[in-house]
Amino acid sequence: MLRAFAAYYAPHKRLFALDFGCAVLSGALALGFPLAVQAFVDRLLPQGEWFWILLAAGALLVVYLVNTGLMAIVTYWGHVLGIAIETEMRRKAFDHLQRLPHRYFDGQKTGHLVGRLTKDLEEIGEVAHHGPEDVFVAVMTFLGALALMFWVHPQLATVAVFIAPLVIWLVVGYGGKLTANWEAQFDRVGAFNARIEETVGGARVVRAFANEDHERRLFARDNAGYRRAKLDAYRLMAATVSINYLGMRLLQVVILLAGAWYVAQGSLTIGGFVGFLLLINVFYQPLEKVAAVLESYPKGIAGFKRYQEFLAIEPEIVDRPGAVEIARAKGAVGFDAVRFGYDPKRPVLLDLSLEIAPGETVAFVGPSGAGKTTLLALVPRFYDADGGRVTLDGLDVRDYSLASLRRQIGVVSQDVFLFAGSLRENVAYGRLEASEAEIVEAMRRARLGDLVESLPDGLDTIVGERGVRLSGGQKQRVAIARIFLKNP
Repeated sequence: MLRAFAAYYAPHKRLFALDFGCAVLSGALALGFPLAVQAFVDRLLPQGEWFWILLAAGALLVVYLVNTGLMAIVTYWGHVLGIAIETEMRRKAFDHLQRLPHRYFDGQKTGHLVGRLTKDLEEIGEVAHHGPEDVFVAVMTFLGALALMFWVHPQLATVAVFIAPLVIWLVVGYGGKLTANWEAQFDRVGAFNARIEETVGGARVVRAFANEDHERRLFARDNAGYRRAKLDAYRLMAATVSINYLGMRLLQVVILLAGAWYVAQGSLTIGGFVGFLLLINVFYQPLEKVAAVLESYPKGIAGFKRYQEFLAIEPEIVDRPGAVEIARAKGAVGFDAVRFGYDPKRPVLLDLSLEIAPGETVAFVGPSGAGKTTLLALVPRFYDADGGRVTLDGLDVRDYSLASLRRQIGVVSQDVFLFAGSLRENVAYGRLEASEAEIVEAMRRARLGDLVESLPDGLDTIVGERGVRLSGGQKQRVAIARIFLKNP
């Protein structure tokens, strides 16, 4: 998983180098501050040379200003890096979504898919920014502070080393639990989005059956589940932060007592004691950073795992090797011993054979569920036949490229889908490069001229989500105009 995640940094090497380099340099400057204070207390103060004291203070101020600039770079450009990676992941996920077959969407809820393309990737972007630099800087400052502590006073450093591992073990342990919790939360968000999407999309059905109270109960159930998952996460976070805080204060108290004893014995200078206390803060900062990012890291890790799982879904319907382009089909459609079922154990079509000549009009009549829509869905390869073959102009449809095959076919489904844009945009979807005159002609052929003239904004009238502002018949005619424009 780490190798797959690291691959997304490759196109942004310079930006990563800037962010990472500034973070490392800022961490290195933080290590030097305690030693500067030790020298200040032990050497400059006893001498009383105000020129050198003021010069040292000025130098320290310059270091602070430099570190401020480095922190500003890390904060801004680091987030630019995270957003760039998040954007690329979202593009890749959306592109993959476009290649998945109808069969995949048959078993998915819109809210879950929306969550994968939004919430999951937002959390990954935060980890993309903080992940590598936080880990490296935390290790660097931890080991650097530890080495300096042994250099200042080995015995006192040994005391600190005995306490720190317990706190590290507790923080890491709670981090693992948080990752599992955030994975569960993302699932809850998906269910949450699906419930909202269904309620909004089916608002008229809900009201027609007076089922508002039923929808409120369903929403309350999903809302309560999401609330429980978030409370569990915050409970774990509270435990982690509290343990980290207590460990830090316990270590400081122990070092104060032990350091005071070493100062009284004469084996540690006052400046060394003050510097050591500051080094304890630097030594403990990585643990505090780990505790602080435990809220974002598990989210990002859980989101990236779900992202990888999504990309691992293989498209079932793809171009065969050597698939040919078809410029203009004659229109001969054939079904040769076709078998198909959404569930292999329950076939919808069984050994169906049929020939339809170019220009011939054929109507399939039968009860609901007989397979009429299913039969037609096999021609543009929305699904592939389980057995036999479907042909266009004598050639198996699987031997054509998908794009060129579907350009030859026009589909007006029983359940018309319109986008939430304008009337013009919905008709132009049939051929995106069509001229205004071609769009108007297609609408005239679909008997939409009177509708356009009656609307205050004409072709620029917004039809609403799924065409909610149009009647059922008007939506059908818009879909027909779209096909006239496509001219398959």
